[in-house]
Amino acid sequence: MHERSLPASPNWYCSRCSDVSRRGLLGVGAKNIIFLIDVSASSCRVVGELAGHRDLVSGFSFCQHAGQSHVCVSSSNDGSIRFWDSDNKVLIKEHAAHQSPVAAVHWSPVDKNLVVSGDEKGVVVCHWFHTGDTASFFPEPRTIFCLTCSPHTWSTVAVGYKDGMIVLIDLSKKGEVIHRLRGHDDEIHSLAWSWLVGEDALYSRPEDIANSGAPAGDGKGCYLASGSKDQTLRIWSSAKGKSVMTLKLPYVKKRGSAVDPGVKERLWLHVHWPRGRPTQLVSSCFSGELVMWDLTRSGKQRWTLFGTSSEGQNHNRIVFNMSSVLVQDDRELLISTSMDREIKCWDLASLDCCWTLPTLGGFVYALTFSPVGTGCLALGVGDNMIRVWNTLTTQNQYDTRSFWQGIKSKVTALAWHPKKEGSLSFGTDDGKVGIYDVFSNKPPQISSSYHRKTVYTLAWGPPVPPMSFGAAGGKPSISLYSCAGEGTILQHDPSRLSGEASDIDKLIRDTNSIKHKLSPHTDLSWKPDGKVVAIGNEDGCIEVYQAPSLKLLCSIQQHHKIINTLRWHHDHSSAPELHCLLASGSSNAIVYVHDLRDVSSLNPPESPVVLTEPHRRLCGHTAKITDMAWSPHHNARLVTASYDGTAQVWDVLQEEALSNYRGHIGYLLCVDWSPVDPDVIWTGGKDFTLQEWRVSKQEFTKPPKGKKMLELKEKTKTNPKQKKKNKKPPGAGGAAPLEMNGGPVAGPKAAKEQEPSEDEEDEVSSTNSSVPTGNRAQNKSCCRFEKWSDYLLKKKKPRSMLPISTSMDHQPKEDLLQDCITLASVKHSKGCVPGQGEHIHLGLFSDRQALYRMFEAEEAAHVEAAHFDCVVYLRLWSGDLEGALQLATERGELNDHLLSVAPMAGFEVWSRTVEAFVKQLCLQEQYLKAASHLLSVNKLYEAVDLLRSHKLYREAIALVKARLPAEDPVLKELYTCWAAVLEKDGHFSAAAKCHLAAGASFDAAKVIARKSDVSSLRTAASLARISGEVALAQSLALRCAKDLAAALDWVGAQEVLSSQESLLVHRLHLCVAELLAAMLADPQVESQSCVSSHPWVSLGERHVCLQDRIRDVWEQQFGVSQKSEGHCSVGALLQELKSAESPTPTANVPLRQLYSSLHLTRAVLSWLLDDEGQLMKELWKAVAWFRDAGHLSVSAELCRLLFPDGTSVCQSLLKRKHPKTLDYKEEEAKAAATSLQAFINYQHLYEHWWRSATRITNGSDKVMNGGISESEESVCPATRRCDKLDFDASLLLSEPHAACQAVQRSVREVQERLAAMVLQHGRAQEEKPDSAEKETDGPAQISTTTESPDSPASMTEHQKQLADLPDTVKMYPHPDVVECCLVLLHVSKASPSVSESLQQEAKDLLRKYATGPTVHKASQQFLT
Repeated sequence: MHERSLPASPNWYCSRCSDVSRRGLLGVGAKNIIFLIDVSASSCRVVGELAGHRDLVSGFSFCQHAGQSHVCVSSSNDGSIRFWDSDNKVLIKEHAAHQSPVAAVHWSPVDKNLVVSGDEKGVVVCHWFHTGDTASFFPEPRTIFCLTCSPHTWSTVAVGYKDGMIVLIDLSKKGEVIHRLRGHDDEIHSLAWSWLVGEDALYSRPEDIANSGAPAGDGKGCYLASGSKDQTLRIWSSAKGKSVMTLKLPYVKKRGSAVDPGVKERLWLHVHWPRGRPTQLVSSCFSGELVMWDLTRSGKQRWTLFGTSSEGQNHNRIVFNMSSVLVQDDRELLISTSMDREIKCWDLASLDCCWTLPTLGGFVYALTFSPVGTGCLALGVGDNMIRVWNTLTTQNQYDTRSFWQGIKSKVTALAWHPKKEGSLSFGTDDGKVGIYDVFSNKPPQISSSYHRKTVYTLAWGPPVPPMSFGAAGGKPSISLYSCAGEGTILQHDPSRLSGEASDIDKLIRDTNSIKHKLSPHTDLSWKPDGKVVAIGNEDGCIEVYQAPSLKLLCSIQQHHKIINTLRWHHDHSSAPELHCLLASGSSNAIVYVHDLRDVSSLNPPESPVVLTEPHRRLCGHTAKITDMAWSPHHNARLVTASYDGTAQVWDVLQEEALSNYRGHIGYLLCVDWSPVDPDVIWTGGKDFTLQEWRVSKQEFTKPPKGKKMLELKEKTKTNPKQKKKNKKPPGAGGAAPLEMNGGPVAGPKAAKEQEPSEDEEDEVSSTNSSVPTGNRAQNKSCCRFEKWSDYLLKKKKPRSMLPISTSMDHQPKEDLLQDCITLASVKHSKGCVPGQGEHIHLGLFSDRQALYRMFEAEEAAHVEAAHFDCVVYLRLWSGDLEGALQLATERGELNDHLLSVAPMAGFEVWSRTVEAFVKQLCLQEQYLKAASHLLSVNKLYEAVDLLRSHKLYREAIALVKARLPAEDPVLKELYTCWAAVLEKDGHFSAAAKCHLAAGASFDAAKVIARKSDVSSLRTAASLARISGEVALAQSLALRCAKDLAAALDWVGAQEVLSSQESLLVHRLHLCVAELLAAMLADPQVESQSCVSSHPWVSLGERHVCLQDRIRDVWEQQFGVSQKSEGHCSVGALLQELKSAESPTPTANVPLRQLYSSLHLTRAVLSWLLDDEGQLMKELWKAVAWFRDAGHLSVSAELCRLLFPDGTSVCQSLLKRKHPKTLDYKEEEAKAAATSLQAFINYQHLYEHWWRSATRITNGSDKVMNGGISESEESVCPATRRCDKLDFDASLLLSEPHAACQAVQRSVREVQERLAAMVLQHGRAQEEKPDSAEKETDGPAQISTTTESPDSPASMTEHQKQLADLPDTVKMYPHPDVVECCLVLLHVSKASPSVSESLQQEAKDLLRKYATGPTVHKASQQFLT
């Protein structure tokens, strides 16, 4: 599959998510996949994946028994337990005994068939591998975090829970609890049994033995180690069921500062007891350090840190899992996985790190090799980090550095500086652009100009204005360009990133005088020479601009969906014509390659050229194209990455699929070719992996079809119904927390999303879930629910506004009577102060000041009880309207009633209150009501902005049209914004209406045309024509007519073009195409039934030549003849038609008669214009188009239609209705006529040969030894006399063409020999000799068989001979002269029609030019 790869990061917060087999195979759970890694003391290598789980892998364990060590088991949050064959990477069986997410799984070290698993509900399940049976136990109603099987007794299992409890259960007694180990205060992260039987290994001193009370060597029980979130490790006695030792994690210094014990930081405490080390225990620590504990020592001598021999060996974040293995040289290795996304291998003897394998925690969005630092590969990953990998290092094959400073978002784009080594630009998901110096530890330079959306493309190129004019800092030599999701391209000055970046759209508008809105940009690619840049747009259009002015040279309208990637061919190929190849990939599955030699030449066209036909089509992918790369080692070889989950290598010129890679799970996002090995390609994608693979070792050559692609997607598809089953119905035990065994049971945690995505937090922790409690709990819940329902049915008494005074008025009778006396004394003489203290309630019966004092006391009570609504009303009653509104505003409790009384406090207070209420309504998502309240204070524009910001465009437009003038610019802006949203959502018709309302008719037509179906194109063309956009109307009408013609709807195509007089020449072209399609009786050309056709197609006689038919139809139906004037004149029509393009003849071009008819149309126009030279050249092109595309029978039929009399070309043209003498003024025209006549004679020659053979066969004549029997003379003398050649055969025996063809054959033979030599040499390099003897003999043998010293010299001589030949001979070829000579000589033996001189001429040519072995052998019978 792949050579090297970086796997996905191991899952976090799982007690056992990795394990090592006895053979050194490491299994790591990452997302929903298990990656298999072959480990040794010196290196590691990813060897495969186990894919099939529908949710995160939560546990993994190998069978450690001999003969079965290749079998492993995994658990998942989807509730399943799966058994795998790690050798064949296949699923053996699956158990679904759990109903909740599984938290831990372990294969028993004692019984080779026993696997134990536990889920979040507290259920423990035993799985028997050999029988497939399961048994479930429910020892404790707690959330399981970890479990481990005893290495000494098959039935003993230790289970750790979330609340700190550890339970030892006996499986042989249906899960009976042996001991409950209490001591930890928080989650149990890990459990590990000692591999030594007995509990005397830790007592090294006599007093320890005496204090323990356990006799040494009693052989009962063994030790169990546990690690907890409470920062302690404990050693437990399984025989006594209690703790014998507690270890506190040491506070080690790191990065110049000590860990503060008062600060509770994130911790995962994993413990591992190595085999063969009964007194040593390995554990993780606070910040990624690993600690080796010597349990026989005390104090600081008890622990030793790993990796202290050199800096940078330890993990820098917490460690989750550890496992050990004994390798061949008796070295014990420890494998650790960490939150820092690295897998490390440690030597337990020296405590040093052997190697580090980096992993990836997100989608691989971008990968690129440095053009300066050979083999330096940069990765942009969705875990907010950049990796730089030196892929050519020999000591550490995974020599990788990670960069995270200043990023803080997914890295979606990368680009190396083309000349400055180590300078790497990056773009992020939040629109940030920066530059890293990968050889320093400095933070990156960040551009002050941010994009609003994700940065998709970065490119280095020459500066364009205004940056190219220079400023205070001088003119930069190179600029950095970034393209992002909002559709803009910014130019950054790499030397002054703090300066403002410039948007190149302004330069494009000014240079090309564009007034309409530009389509959003999605990608850009600079030509390697820096003279031309290609920009891809959201509407599928590709625009090519000339630097530095960004003058538009060409517009490629081939794609109709968003452009995802553009790539120019490299400029160091041997063929200069390949330097202008531009490959493009979009959201449809076809890759198009365009040849832009004419556009990017030294003399570019004055006006922009519109291209609608590609140079090559690469068909095979079944989903959108995401990235591509040209091979730097080959000419015109391309690799593409696609959403169909595969990478495809293409031979572009041959349109041939060479190799297909299917090693990823999910879609691919990036690809690049190795700069040093022509057979190696690197790819990254959705599965969080980077993979290196060889082209020559792939099994498939083409991408999978639809069904296979669906199967690939099903591997990572989650079960959407799984999580719903885990949710409790309301009322079923959810009314109140239940208490069992003295501890509260946690309520159910919210279900996770169906599929783990990189947008989620990577910390995969166990979920807390309730435990099934039986009928008792259900009955208890039902009783509570019924009581709650009865309570709700009772009439609820409203809350009192004055609760203190009300309660004080409900005192005993004596106190109430005393209140009367106190109140009377206050009225008539000064006594107590009513409204405060013990007399608060008397404030209601005294003066206003006393009432205010009572209100103050009541307000304080309401504030303490959080009844702020009552406080508001009390202030309102007391006349403090502004204070009441201020409090309601601060508490977010404004309402319509308060707003209605707000004007009483003045306009300023009312306006401020309305604004606060609007904010409150927006938080409640009541946007329409909020906008209406803004209108009440005459804030119309603010109301419109509010509606627009929440995408309520319809309501905003209605408001503006109702309240503002029609010419207000806000209205046009609203229409434009709404159109952009509608266009993005695919509502093109509604978007077009918005553009029309905004006066942007051009944009409206473009939007409707994006659908690209016939009806949409027809409508868009009509709209553009009505709006006066003539050029756009013509372009859209031509596209629509082309689609209709492809569907053989000729009438519809003519109707579309007839609406515009300027498209008359294209109507003539379609007329010729229709006549040609009807008259060519070839089922391959007309493969479908005609939808509609004109009546004049069926009129006419078959023997009338095609030119006359076309001329008559043009004159009768379109009014075009030699006498036409004005825009219908023949000269004007011919000049207009010359700008139309014809694609290169290949078998992939659809509607072939449409392109051949283009040359035929030009020929007829030239005929009417009396341009005989152009006539002959276009007729030759029309016939040659079919012949070059491989349709020889169609080409022959076209010749019969053009020359039905069977005479020569010149005679056929002289016999037309307006005879003229042919006068060729050009050498090319004569050559074209001769070539055309030669091919017609070639067809007659074969027809004559076949007729002769048929007559001989029917007359029972026998041909013996190449001669004719004597009976033929007597039986068929009349036939022999009539059997004469009715054509000039001497034209077929052209010696210049024979010489040219002989040289071309020799060139092909030399090329084939060279290709065979290269292939043989490559195979010899791949073979590895088994012995030294083979090594010495092999090269000598190869050199003797592949020596061909004259090949380069002969190739040079042949090329010189070709260059000396006339251009007309090479431009207008003849049929194979040697072949014609052989046929003529065959005919001469069966018929006297071939003259002796002609036979002699044929023999002379054979002697001179029959150079090939096959041809030479065939000619011997005539020359001897």
